[in-house]
Amino acid sequence: MRRIVFSLLAALGMLATGVAQAGNSADEAIAAFNGVCFKAGQTADAARVRMEARASSPLPFELIFWDRTLEPGPAAFAKIERRCQVTFAGDHTERAVDALRVQMATPPVFGFAIDLPDTHTAETGTTLIEGRELLRGRVAVVHVGLRDGQTFMAVDRLPSGWEDR
Repeated sequence: MRRIVFSLLAALGMLATGVAQAGNSADEAIAAFNGVCFKAGQTADAARVRMEARASSPLPFELIFWDRTLEPGPAAFAKIERRCQVTFAGDHTERAVDALRVQMATPPVFGFAIDLPDTHTAETGTTLIEGRELLRGRVAVVHVGLRDGQTFMAVDRLPSGWEDR
């Protein structure tokens, strides 16, 4: 009987550790996204280094980052000049949206809400998608949702004159 109790306690401890690590990974991903993805003027390598300074190494999440104003980006996204996206395991969309809203309201405030540009649409699993008017005619789109059991947080920046491209 004693062995069964100890085995049960050990299993519960391992389960709790796994849940805590999953939570920590989500917290790291959310913090890294909010701390790095809104900063202009960085290459993909610089963004990764900044995220690794805020999170575990290797990163406990997938990072997609490019900024066409500094280095080549994918041709498939012609109207988007910059993308930063993190994807991490589990449904943490509510926490991600809450943290994102705080980040966007923290000075300097991240633009002002506008109608969603026609370059973006809500996909299945979207919790938040919002257009934001930025300085110098630029527009950003922030997007949080759940895709294939993973939370994603993304911000795309469209260049000035994006409507004409």
